[in-house]
Amino acid sequence: MKKLLVITGGGDCPGLNAVIRGLAKAARQEGIWEVWGSIEAFEGVFSEPTELMKLTRQRVSGIHVKGGTILKTTNKNDPRAYPMLQADGSMQKVDRTEELVQRIQALGFDALVNIGGDGSQRISQALADKGLPVVGVPKTIDNDLRATDLTFGFSTAVQIATESLDKLVTTAESHHRAMIMEVMGRDAGWIALHTAIAGGAEICLIPEIPFDVDKILKQIDKRYHKGKGFINIVIAEGAKPKGGGVVGKKAIEVGDAHVKLGGIGNYLQMQLEEKGCKAQVRTAVLGHIQRGGIPVAFDRILASAMGVKAYELVRDGQFSRMVSYQGNQMSSVPLSEVIQGNKFISADHYLLGVARSLGITFGD
Repeated sequence: MKKLLVITGGGDCPGLNAVIRGLAKAARQEGIWEVWGSIEAFEGVFSEPTELMKLTRQRVSGIHVKGGTILKTTNKNDPRAYPMLQADGSMQKVDRTEELVQRIQALGFDALVNIGGDGSQRISQALADKGLPVVGVPKTIDNDLRATDLTFGFSTAVQIATESLDKLVTTAESHHRAMIMEVMGRDAGWIALHTAIAGGAEICLIPEIPFDVDKILKQIDKRYHKGKGFINIVIAEGAKPKGGGVVGKKAIEVGDAHVKLGGIGNYLQMQLEEKGCKAQVRTAVLGHIQRGGIPVAFDRILASAMGVKAYELVRDGQFSRMVSYQGNQMSSVPLSEVIQGNKFISADHYLLGVARSLGITFGD
């Protein structure tokens, strides 16, 4: 019996458990591969003693409807730059990829499935370069991974954001307010754009189109007559004003290299108020609400299909590849293609045209 190790790394995401379940069930059907999971990404392998979980029928039964991941996750401690305590008390980042490969192989595993976003797939490539048979599965609510049309978790995040905007519309209308809702997405505006269209926002601000506060203020003024009216603004956490940068701060946790985006909604409110916006402005930041809870049906289906496809790639020996969903079909692409850069909203994307035709403005 061959042994397969499964990792869930990076941020949590609706649909992770459905991938785990799909992969484990597909493997059990054929009875060739035994599937295990590492707790908290690669920490389960590095831990002494190791923290591994055999993905038995009982372990994965019914987990596709649950949010989060039964394997837990972390976005810290990248094995390529792993923080290690030195004798003098300082922390130094060390490349532990070679050691990680050796540990995985010493534990008797024949292959690895790494479920994660762009950072995780860069780790997949690094491990593959060291000789470990690896298959990647794309995971991010941001939908910004190259070489796949969709990532599981994105549809759930958009649904949550849209339902939240629906609620803000009623309070904006009742109080004649300008409501700003900040959503996730990092450096891509996919969540914001889809939410703005689905929720009927008048203004959508995304990282791909730097905004002009004066033009936003002008649009707000158009919506008001004799002090009456209301307006709803969806802004992506990575949006930025023309000539300015993103709003965020460096992570303080050891081993976390990410810049923590957030606060652009409050920044926009402050700018509008300083420029004399006559409407009352209020801001709501959704934050991690978007990545928690029960996945919508589409994400359960997509994630389950990706789990099955991941097993098929392992079974067929097609390593150094990532599962991909393109043209309503499940396929795979080389990891080397995936890590070339993220997927952003292009200037000619059809949804931008749809949004503009609906009267949505982008502050440009």
